[in-house]
Amino acid sequence: MPSGPKQGDYLKPRHLIMMALGSAIGTGLFVGTGSAIRTAGPAVLISYLVACTLLVLVMRALGEMAAADPSSGAFSTYAGKALGPTTGRALGWLWWAQIVVVVAAEATAAAQLVTELWPDLPQWAWALIFMAGFTVINLVRVGTLGEAEFWFALLKVAAVLGFLVVGILFLLNALPSPGPGLSNLTEHGGFMPNGFTGVASALLVVVFAFGGTELVTIAAAETEDPQTNVAHAIRTILVRILIFYVGSVSVMVLVLPWNNEGLSASPFVAVLTEAGIPGADVLMTVVIILALLSALNANIYGSSRMLFSLARRGSAPRALGVTTARDVPRAAVVASVVFGFIAVVLNYLWPETVLNVMLNLLGSTCLVVWGVALVSQIILRRRADRAGVSSPLRMWAFPWLSYFALALLAAIVVLGLLDPAVRIQFIATFVLVCLIALACKLLIRDRAPENTPADDAVASA
Repeated sequence: MPSGPKQGDYLKPRHLIMMALGSAIGTGLFVGTGSAIRTAGPAVLISYLVACTLLVLVMRALGEMAAADPSSGAFSTYAGKALGPTTGRALGWLWWAQIVVVVAAEATAAAQLVTELWPDLPQWAWALIFMAGFTVINLVRVGTLGEAEFWFALLKVAAVLGFLVVGILFLLNALPSPGPGLSNLTEHGGFMPNGFTGVASALLVVVFAFGGTELVTIAAAETEDPQTNVAHAIRTILVRILIFYVGSVSVMVLVLPWNNEGLSASPFVAVLTEAGIPGADVLMTVVIILALLSALNANIYGSSRMLFSLARRGSAPRALGVTTARDVPRAAVVASVVFGFIAVVLNYLWPETVLNVMLNLLGSTCLVVWGVALVSQIILRRRADRAGVSSPLRMWAFPWLSYFALALLAAIVVLGLLDPAVRIQFIATFVLVCLIALACKLLIRDRAPENTPADDAVASA
């Protein structure tokens, strides 16, 4: 049963679906795929199939919990109920801290790209414009940001669909430029030129690119009829993500040799250029900018709602749990963009290096969130089954697929520990999780319990 009244029903089902797609279809697809292909060769398709399988199972598990109990704290709320308040609070603060850095990184990356196209304004000025503009959108009302995200995500989806159509026509020799056929799958060292090691390394890149998809479960608390709509959204986005990611990567490895230099810089541009599409570089740069801004908007929303939920559960200052007459947690929004505005100053001081520094801070938080979410789903599902309570969306073949997803996740962690660079990131994330959990245990142990009914209540200002 839901833990309390929900905030409002300002987000429509189309907003929920596009917000989830918007968070999934970002720079990980438009840029990160090139790195994965260069690492594994055509066998990167195996990496994507494994990663997509894990994503499908994790999102199904999250969807089961969100459909049964819509909450702006989403996975942190469920972790608190399943594993205790300290775990729930720590997971919420960990995710919030990561997304706050992601917001700053997205504003910086978008500013860098715009400056390359239109250098009249400095990079820091564009970063300021983006941060100010999307902060205002998130402060106005929930429906406004949902509508903005819908159109941003729709443009990205249209760009990917257009890419798939062009790629298929090119492969079928329906364009003026001659298509390569299937030769790139087997030539240039074969289907798996870098062996299983390359496939494993690419898998790490791909999994990290899917981080943030869990945002849909946070937005569920503010949609009309959440029990029904979150189930529909989860079913819909999983199919579309599979088509967009696996479809796009398939086109890339068929059109170009895996060791083509253009794949490293921008795989979409490289394919469109090979197909003889004029202005492909400018077109895809604009699309990537839109993708970054879409993710910026969605992540300001997600981070503010997580902070709001933490406050409503007594795990953050009370002022962050207050909403306006339009149900916007204004203080939580402002707190969630502070680091983004600090990044504007950093863009002014160190425009060449600030983005790389921020990206190195992100760590591997998504693996922690997914792992705790899967464990929480197993525990809460067993409780619900014993109580005779059913969710509108249920995990397939429970508990075996939940355990299988945990096994996949554990295998990815083991692979990461074998890579020196990833190992450092994993260790840093582990230390951060321990510090946050310790702080939650010591500083807020006497606050309100994790499953308080006030979790999603509205306190109008």
